[in-house]
Amino acid sequence: MPIYSYTFRDANGGMQKGTADAESEEVLRRKFEEQGLTITELTMIKARSPRAKQYGKVKLAHLSVFCRQFSTMVDAGVSLVRCLDVLSRQTQDTKLKKILLDIGERVEGGESLSRAMQRHPRTFSSLFIGLIKAGEVGGVLEESLQRLSHFLEKDVELRRKVKSAMTYPVLVLIMATGIVTFLVAWFVPQWAAILTDLGLKADQLPAPTQFLIDVSNVVKYYWWMVLISVVILIFAYRLFVSTRFGRRVADRVRLKIPVFGKLHHKICMARFSRTMGTLLTSGVPILQAMETVAGTVGNSIMSDAVLEARARIREGDRIGDPLEASRLFPPMVVHMIGVGEESGSLDFMLQKIADFYESEVEATLASLTAAIEPLMIVGLGFVVGFIVIAMFLPLVDVISKLSSGGGDDDAGGGKS
Repeated sequence: MPIYSYTFRDANGGMQKGTADAESEEVLRRKFEEQGLTITELTMIKARSPRAKQYGKVKLAHLSVFCRQFSTMVDAGVSLVRCLDVLSRQTQDTKLKKILLDIGERVEGGESLSRAMQRHPRTFSSLFIGLIKAGEVGGVLEESLQRLSHFLEKDVELRRKVKSAMTYPVLVLIMATGIVTFLVAWFVPQWAAILTDLGLKADQLPAPTQFLIDVSNVVKYYWWMVLISVVILIFAYRLFVSTRFGRRVADRVRLKIPVFGKLHHKICMARFSRTMGTLLTSGVPILQAMETVAGTVGNSIMSDAVLEARARIREGDRIGDPLEASRLFPPMVVHMIGVGEESGSLDFMLQKIADFYESEVEATLASLTAAIEPLMIVGLGFVVGFIVIAMFLPLVDVISKLSSGGGDDDAGGGKS
């Protein structure tokens, strides 16, 4: 993007200068107007900023450790270039090492830390950049890094809880799928051959047995068609959700799914509250904070509600009213946000909301895991039981016919 040099008048009437990246002059002026500032002079100093080589995403846990160490060194008075050099040599993540070396070179060349980090959007999110920029402007970079580290630690902890809660059910599902596939692909054909040797034809088999044999034949001889169909469905779904309409439909369904929809909603609420509270605590303007939150909340329906609330706030409305109108934010959340807005402690209230919803997510995961485990075991028992019963039903018919045939012979012998 082009780089512009700008001059604006601050709230105290003083003239401030700086440089910034923007897609166009209109976009840059609009950003300043949203913060209540007016640019008096604007000049393009470089047509296009140099692009940084992209090294991929870095794990959140590594970024959290980086922020904690970076904050400690900055608080100790170490220069930014020296900090970045030491941290690049200390980190074990090769991607992060290369990124820090590139950022260090750019900072040493005169770029701000936030602008250098913007060259790596796959690693540093808009939330990350916003907090760093707020720390630079307010001269409290070490505090912003500490808050960012705390936020990342909370985010990593929430993700870890969700993954750990889903690990056991997923393992059970994989084992169940393997067992059923083995029975259908190997055991059923062997048993079907035995039934054929006994002289049983397809029209003589019970309906459950014939259904099971048909499924076995599909799995055994047409597995490639099943695999291709699954791949096509996955590709079609990803193509569908890559569009704005498809993503909105998928996110709306995720909110409406029984049990899991409520869990997803609580996770989004926790992420919204934690991100918003962290940004406001760091001094980020509320309009900019809501724009950042909309991109990190994790659901496009809720993102649109946040952006709609942002537009209403620009027109002078209170924060809680448009959030309540969206019907996605519970009354407790709206009330606490309203109280925080009136008392001037909105950031504190949002952190309290985040703590509440994170504990709710943990409790929901615990109860959900406790309910899923027996249900999956019962489901596996039902499938295996159906296979066993379906395969032994023909033997019951054969034995009953043999018994009735033997009884007829005995009766005939008695008459003679």
